[in-house]
Amino acid sequence: MSQATHDAHRHIGVLPSYGFYGGPPISPDTTARATVREFFADLDAERTERALVLPNYGVPDPDVAFDLNNLAIEAAQSDDRVRCGLWVSPKASDSARNDKALGLAGEDGVVALKTSFLLGGSVDGPDSVEELHKIFTTAAERDLVVHVHTSPGAASDVDQIGKLVEQYGADARIHLVHLGGGMSGHLKLIGGRFFDWIERGLKVYTDTSWAIGFAPAWLCQEIERRGIGHDRVLFATDTPWGDHAGEYARLAAATDDPELIAALFRGNFEALYGS
Repeated sequence: MSQATHDAHRHIGVLPSYGFYGGPPISPDTTARATVREFFADLDAERTERALVLPNYGVPDPDVAFDLNNLAIEAAQSDDRVRCGLWVSPKASDSARNDKALGLAGEDGVVALKTSFLLGGSVDGPDSVEELHKIFTTAAERDLVVHVHTSPGAASDVDQIGKLVEQYGADARIHLVHLGGGMSGHLKLIGGRFFDWIERGLKVYTDTSWAIGFAPAWLCQEIERRGIGHDRVLFATDTPWGDHAGEYARLAAATDDPELIAALFRGNFEALYGS
């Protein structure tokens, strides 16, 4: 049986069916949970002691993810084991929705803001700059962590997301999910940028959800070789888009250093999101 863990990145809420990539309407988030009760049942079954929960997102209807902010807050306020992040958008068309979401930032249990370019926008696009500035400055002022999706190519590539680290990472804590995103992201991040940013004093973190098999082990080796980064990496499942068993097995096999294992699975979560 796996040890008890803290999960730094998972979602709540069931998305409506959607015809992705021109196909028929489908519902791929098969382990998504619509209620707080179901959500906590999953935590108990996994032996997940603490978690950061975020609204589920992925369909191009902005109200879906924004409306789930209330469910994430409900989960965080139901039990001290859980903290939550609020969905915010980089798109200018979502400015009023962002203002409403940021108005919830002072609610008990809110420790993060979640944003992604999967549904539109870009780091330096004219329709995104103002909203991104609003998101990151609010995070810095309120001591919230900004969760940013990474994936290979296009607007979510580390080449683009790294611009946000450069611009805002001195003041706001930034959690780059998925270890840079795919092969290219792993090579760019572990190969130097992640550690360079830390050495420069930027407040950057990452998690190993979706990581290709070689990457967590290489990351742990680089942490040991460089002597930094042990406090900047977190275990995360990205449930329902990832799974606890697979994510746990991959990271647990990455190192046999008991102190690093304790930091990855528990300690770094407590330091970043509260004990």
